[in-house]
Amino acid sequence: MKKIAILFFILIAIIAGVSYTYMKYRANYYEAKRENNQFESYYEQEFYGNEVATIINKAIDNNLTNQVQRNEKGKFVENDTNSIKIDLKMLDTDKTYDMETLYAGGMDKFSQYYNEIKFKCTRNRLS
Repeated sequence: MKKIAILFFILIAIIAGVSYTYMKYRANYYEAKRENNQFESYYEQEFYGNEVATIINKAIDNNLTNQVQRNEKGKFVENDTNSIKIDLKMLDTDKTYDMETLYAGGMDKFSQYYNEIKFKCTRNRLS
């Protein structure tokens, strides 16, 4: 009888462990999906400089929270699971700036200089 009770408790512990792992996986999956949908909603939208600064701050924060690796230049390495990359192409100079460069220059300065300028999200990774 003792052996059956021990076996029963071991079985319950295994089921609880598998259930916990599965529930945690689902929670992480839906959190990533929610964040992805948030950034996907910016596609084909126009924003002023302050809003672009906010979006870049969110992307940097998400990459730091998700512990996205950085390369030797300090840029976030793109991956298929949890990285976010934003590049801004300035049409007047035909030059593209990545979010890390803009962030390093100071988002408050970016907001100050580009507050009244409209930006448009014209491409996303899925299109």
